[in-house]
Amino acid sequence: MKQIAAGLIAITVLSFSQVDAQQRRQPSPEGTASVQVANGWIDIVHGKPILRGRTNIFGSGADYGKTLFDGGTVWRAGANVSTRLRNEMPLEIGGKRIPPGELVIVIDLKSEKDWTFVLTSQSYALTYDPQNTKDLYGAYNYRPDNDVARAPMRVEALPNTVEQLMWWFTDVTPAGGTMRVAWDKVTASVPFKILK
Repeated sequence: MKQIAAGLIAITVLSFSQVDAQQRRQPSPEGTASVQVANGWIDIVHGKPILRGRTNIFGSGADYGKTLFDGGTVWRAGANVSTRLRNEMPLEIGGKRIPPGELVIVIDLKSEKDWTFVLTSQSYALTYDPQNTKDLYGAYNYRPDNDVARAPMRVEALPNTVEQLMWWFTDVTPAGGTMRVAWDKVTASVPFKILK
């Protein structure tokens, strides 16, 4: 009997621990895509939203992208805090030199095949404050006058559904590579060069 009672107590403690862990878990956890090139790193820090049964997340026609604009005119390409590019070496994106540092990434979704990758120097906030009209949170308060670089993205349909948004790097060499994002049934990419 004592062994059975001890087992029930252990099961009860385990169950409460599992419930507590589920309550603390973010609905859109943070993720980082990283690559090491030459003697430095490039990271994309972003929230990872999950579809959770939603379909056609980007919409269509005149409403394309609007559900993702977070009250603004561009997409944060992630969740929660603004998506950021951190680079330890100079890059070139869209013909513009990007110095080492950290910049916010947003994507201008004009249509199903017309996406623009945007890097902005606008400061960002770690929490949403409706009184703060200066800093970005996601894409709230985005102002194009802070843009550092804009580059067209190659947009492609996927044969399957990507449940959780993801960023990653492909075709990386000492000269450059490609940054990619995918969610739902869409992937988009933008090339970058490594500068000396």
